[in-house]
Amino acid sequence: MTTTSTSKLNALYTRLSPGAPLTSQDLAALGISADLAVHYVRAGWLMRLARGVYGRPNDALALYPSLLQLQRGFEGMHVGGKSALDWYGVRQYVSQHPVLHLYGWKAARLPEWFTQRFPAEYHRKRLFDEKPDTLLHVGPFEKRNGAPQVSAPERALLELLSEVGVRQALQEAREIVESAYNLRADVLRELLQHCTNVKTVRLCLQLGREASLPWAEKLDPGTLPKGSNRPWVSRSADGLLVLKP
Repeated sequence: MTTTSTSKLNALYTRLSPGAPLTSQDLAALGISADLAVHYVRAGWLMRLARGVYGRPNDALALYPSLLQLQRGFEGMHVGGKSALDWYGVRQYVSQHPVLHLYGWKAARLPEWFTQRFPAEYHRKRLFDEKPDTLLHVGPFEKRNGAPQVSAPERALLELLSEVGVRQALQEAREIVESAYNLRADVLRELLQHCTNVKTVRLCLQLGREASLPWAEKLDPGTLPKGSNRPWVSRSADGLLVLKP
């Protein structure tokens, strides 16, 4: 191997964190061409995860850097719903086989190199009046450097409620709401005011009132988009769901 190739490999290993995947674009930024990447793979210095995606040989991928890599290519992608609530400790029980719930702006499919290592589901979700590059109350988990984008607990709860009757059982959602005691009423109010889904708004207010949660008492239903004065009715596996205005 030439001195130039050796120096590029040294630079690669200096920049490549353990557990982090790299794309062809990342390699190109380090001066490593596609042909040289193929040489590194054949020599055992790089591991090919998928077309255009690489990692350290014999190195298990880590969740955070893998999510960061995905979020670079998926517009508006973030950890949300039940998964985000679980990360914040809002849960009913610890699942033995958790599935990571990811949301994004456009329809897409998660790559196999990710789902084979991290069981996950991706859903296109446009629940709020917002822009994909300025999502409401989504940011690095616990504001840590190098952490993936995650919904705040208040947004995550609304994402969870939006799935009721589709992929989320009502009873479990009710129990999770009951444990979401410390939500911030001002943040929840802002999100509800920008929510475009009547069912989600009404369900949040109804379940919050049923559980006598402090944040529910601080929300004025008259200032929120609850739709018409008619009941919202839906039939699902849980039975008939009726949400009054």
